[in-house]
Amino acid sequence: MVTGWRYRIGSSLGAIVLTACAVLAANHPATQSVFTAHVPLFDRLEPTVLSGASLWWAVLLSVLAVAGALLPLYKPQPRRILDTVFLAQKRVLAGGLALATLGYFKWSHRLPRATLVMTFGFLFVAIPAWFVWIRRPAGGSERTLLVGDDLAQLEQVAPAVEGPVVGYLCPTSALVRSSGRVATDGGVAVEASGSQPRDLETILEDIETHGRLGALDRLGGLSRLEDVLLEYDIDTVVLAFGRADRAEFFGALDACHDHGVSATVHREYADSVLVADGAVGELVDVDLEPWDPLDHLFKRVFDVVFASVGLVVFAPLLVVIAAAIKLDSPGPVFYSQDRTAGFGETFPVYKFRSMLPESEDATPGEVDDRITRVGRVLRKTHLDELPQLWSIFVGDMSVVGPRAAWTEEEVLLEEDAPAWRKRWFVKPGLTGLAQINDAKSTDPNLKLRYDLEYIRKQSLWFDLQIVIRQVWTVLVDILETVRG
Repeated sequence: MVTGWRYRIGSSLGAIVLTACAVLAANHPATQSVFTAHVPLFDRLEPTVLSGASLWWAVLLSVLAVAGALLPLYKPQPRRILDTVFLAQKRVLAGGLALATLGYFKWSHRLPRATLVMTFGFLFVAIPAWFVWIRRPAGGSERTLLVGDDLAQLEQVAPAVEGPVVGYLCPTSALVRSSGRVATDGGVAVEASGSQPRDLETILEDIETHGRLGALDRLGGLSRLEDVLLEYDIDTVVLAFGRADRAEFFGALDACHDHGVSATVHREYADSVLVADGAVGELVDVDLEPWDPLDHLFKRVFDVVFASVGLVVFAPLLVVIAAAIKLDSPGPVFYSQDRTAGFGETFPVYKFRSMLPESEDATPGEVDDRITRVGRVLRKTHLDELPQLWSIFVGDMSVVGPRAAWTEEEVLLEEDAPAWRKRWFVKPGLTGLAQINDAKSTDPNLKLRYDLEYIRKQSLWFDLQIVIRQVWTVLVDILETVRG
């Protein structure tokens, strides 16, 4: 498998050669004659064959447009085949639109319409095929890496892996702990019974040689995960963690997600939320992101349109609310908090201030004595959430998803609901299944059940149903507030 700088050079040269050949083939008199004679919408055009400087300008501009658009794909990064195809096609389309723009403004070196369509029709298929072929697995089999902090679990999952296993990643502390020894300062380890200290490197060598994983190479600790994914072109990672709700587990999932690597777990340690529906076998897939690329694109487009329309339509109301807050009580118009995003990352969320300044508390509960008069109306009508449209617009949030919990509140919620972090698998939302069912943070287990049900069932149509129900609830609350 091609990696490193060989991949960068090979992939870019391949894209350049394919683009140049596509232009030259589309410019050939025979190709022009057939295309303009038999293809609908183009059968009224005259064949246009470029020559001399015009032809070489056309080749150069096409190469610059396509090669420039494909820049993200030159990085040797493992991706699923469908993700590679989708990204390559999107980038080819961007290059084609750039050249079409030159033609629209009638620039002197524009490509004829028939040449442009034939060129990018070919590249739309050829470029994705090239990037899939150049990163094909050696020998046609997938390369697997074992990752975890539970040595016993690693030893159990190793025999269940089909195909070549390049090695495993495991923290030094986990190896020493599993051997019944205790690591001490100064790079030594002692037996749990307190016998003579031995050099830590010697201890590790003994563990790796005589343990059931001795046939596999230990490639380092968890911190080397991303380096190993790239260096060995890993296709699948098998996760073996003692607890699947800790930062190390989510960090490994995040790395797999970023690099397009499939993640699996042993069925004995699987959780119904993390495992794909209908999965069979000893090793089962983890649903890193249940949306396919097109659904994910449509969801993002829906988020941007929804937020844009909301910000424009409610702009006058935003000004009125800001003025009312300033007149009602001293303090800022907005307040912000760090909230938890996907995979445990954080982002600032903004809301209209509905409480007295400096009165926020992480403890879930009733805070009526701290809510201002205007704030009470804003909360009743949900209008205090309007500034979050900006967070949706910039991509920190989605219209639909689990509620973005305050980072300090997360600690308290996890005490009552240990599986709380499983909500991190999707982007937080302005509304969601828990919100429309009035599940509050004072009952984290109920809220978690709704959030996990959304993770299992999420789809664009399910999102639309939730949005419709939320809009209806807001309208009813506003009507009741006005009548009251």
